[in-house]
Amino acid sequence: MNASPPALDSADTDISVSSSASRVDFLRAVLALGVGGFAIGTGEFVIMGLLPEVAKDIAVTIPQAGHVISAYALGVVIGAPVLAVLAAGWGRRALLIALMAVFAAGNFASAMAPGYVSLNLLRFATGLPHGTYFGVAALVAATLAPPGRRARAVGLVMLGLTGATLVGVPIAAWLGQLFGWRAAFVFVGVIALIAVVLLRRDIPDLAAPAGASPWRELGALKRKQVWFTLGIGAIGFGGMFSVFSYIKPTLIEVAGLPLGGVPFVLALFGLGMVAGNLVGSRLADKSLMRTIGGLLVYAALVLAVFTFAAHNVYTAAFNVFLIGTTVAIGPALQIRLMDVAGDAQTLAAALNHSAFNMANALGAWLGGVAIAAGLGWTSTGWVGALLALAGMGVFWWAVTSARASERPGPVGARRALRRSNAR
Repeated sequence: MNASPPALDSADTDISVSSSASRVDFLRAVLALGVGGFAIGTGEFVIMGLLPEVAKDIAVTIPQAGHVISAYALGVVIGAPVLAVLAAGWGRRALLIALMAVFAAGNFASAMAPGYVSLNLLRFATGLPHGTYFGVAALVAATLAPPGRRARAVGLVMLGLTGATLVGVPIAAWLGQLFGWRAAFVFVGVIALIAVVLLRRDIPDLAAPAGASPWRELGALKRKQVWFTLGIGAIGFGGMFSVFSYIKPTLIEVAGLPLGGVPFVLALFGLGMVAGNLVGSRLADKSLMRTIGGLLVYAALVLAVFTFAAHNVYTAAFNVFLIGTTVAIGPALQIRLMDVAGDAQTLAAALNHSAFNMANALGAWLGGVAIAAGLGWTSTGWVGALLALAGMGVFWWAVTSARASERPGPVGARRALRRSNAR
């Protein structure tokens, strides 16, 4: 005769159901936030593959058409701190919806831009919500996350951005090739509107922190550790961009990769970003500071190896995948900013994406300087390695400064010494 299973107490059942429901709610919220990130990532990167079409349509050179990329990045750098401060008292869900709505409108308007000046102005405006959206989305995800899983929650949100390079950008680029570059921006705008619906449905109505105000948010700028963390991102992460900005001519000219093989290698880069984001967020949950330091060393090694790996198609492709994985530092830096920002969370979280766009500009510029100086296409690997090591220097400075601030002051130190001598 089979023994009957033990009866479940109704309270235990309620707890189990409640826990399952909470997990479902968390996953739906993260999905909604990730769809917004997917829209932003697709909108940011798709233009890079459509510059010839844009240049021809608005009657400018390809380098001039490239200014729209810089205009968007400038919008991110400026918009992140400004909007985070101005909207300090807003509820989280309302702010996310408003930011995504502005992003959607900016992309629809970009699709109708009549010329060079209007397109640049509209791309600048479209970039304004970028940093604040990701900053607030990271805060919401970390708030809703189970204990000990903050970085993984942020990583899932960032998965939308990294996943865009693997899926969203190729689809948008295909639409742009088939129907014209304006169709790509319409596609991005539609994704952003879907994100608005999901955010409205699946994000809880979280209020702003008690006492939140623009002045309190600006208090983040008084904290040394906030500046150190931003410096690590702006400098140490620039190495990836120094190589990736010139990856197409390097693969063709040095590795001998056929033009048709470039999309495959770029897909490997996107796959590396997805893998790095998932692994890096797990490592950060286990040991945040060790993860940041270790990833900077890893980035320096991978970027330095590129100068040798770039001479063979297969080793170059594998190394490009590894370079993509260096994005693993993103969730770790986002969590670090949350930890050191005190009660100025929104501004600090948003500034993380300003720092990454500064890294983009710095890495691309220094890589170009090395190439223009006649050092060759592979010199970008050495530039990237040096930037990663410079970021390691900022990290060491941050750790040293944090330890110094935790030590007792001169008076406390003398008293401790006297007690020790007395014993």
